[in-house]
Amino acid sequence: MKAILLLKNIYEEAFRNLGNFLVKNFFKAFAWFSFGMFAVVVYAFVFRLITGFPFD
Repeated sequence: MKAILLLKNIYEEAFRNLGNFLVKNFFKAFAWFSFGMFAVVVYAFVFRLITGFPFD
């Protein structure tokens, strides 16, 4: 019975850490994606300014 409880505790801790790892990496990837999308928007705006696009 003690071995089963020990295994249960090991798996609970492993999956708890795995969840934190996945969440951390998801937010890191989301931050890079957001930064990339912002860079595209800034590039498009600057390109329109340089080419003389009329902002009416």
